[in-house]
Amino acid sequence: MIILKNERDLEAMRPACAIAGSVLDEVAAWIKPGVTTKEVDSFAASRIKHYGAKSAFLGYRKYPCQICISANDQVVHGLAGARRLEFGDIVSLDIGVVYNGFIGDTARTVAVGGCSVIAQRLMDVTEKSLQEGIAQAVSGNRVVDISRAIQNYVEGNGFSVVREFVGHGVGRSMHEEPQVPNFVDKKDEKKSEKLRPGMTLAIEPMVNTGLPGVKILNDGWTVVTQDGSLSAHFEHTVLITESEPEILTWPARMPSKLKAQ
Repeated sequence: MIILKNERDLEAMRPACAIAGSVLDEVAAWIKPGVTTKEVDSFAASRIKHYGAKSAFLGYRKYPCQICISANDQVVHGLAGARRLEFGDIVSLDIGVVYNGFIGDTARTVAVGGCSVIAQRLMDVTEKSLQEGIAQAVSGNRVVDISRAIQNYVEGNGFSVVREFVGHGVGRSMHEEPQVPNFVDKKDEKKSEKLRPGMTLAIEPMVNTGLPGVKILNDGWTVVTQDGSLSAHFEHTVLITESEPEILTWPARMPSKLKAQ
């Protein structure tokens, strides 16, 4: 069942999403060569707590970390630990917070100090594909219009879209209906949900430089590319409105009372 958010819901959800966006900005700016992924996780935890929020990931299906940290060929759900980030790594930071009973969910891939040309191009294409998808997140369109825009942009630039993991509705729960694939499944195209005002979607392309196939490591969480190619991940929580889509996870949307903390 798709849960439409009313104005009262959105008054509570907007700050949650703004906190997620602000924490992501702060963590992305803090990362540097030599820090461990555990130190990154701890820093994110301190910033989440600073805003009076809680991690939406810690304990979710027994996930053991505050945020997801996925480097290089890791696609999503990477675990924090002793690994030291090196100059030239690219790292996906996926942050979810709970505040006011609602969840804000956002992600970005960043370079550690600097990166190769192909890595930078991968990040640029992935971020732009997210923008292309968001542009289709308008009332009257269907979920498949978001999927098609992302897939066409990614594949048109010579990269591939991960298919095993998709975007989703988000609100009081981490994963709500509908699913938001980053590719078009022809057999499901005609059944694709129509977008309606009040829907809140976590749109999140995951893009590989190589083939689209992925696998899960023995830790039971970390998803990596099957061929060892680089992967990038960008995500925003987006509200469907009567007009243009509203990106809820822009940190600029932070209420002034929270900025002052």
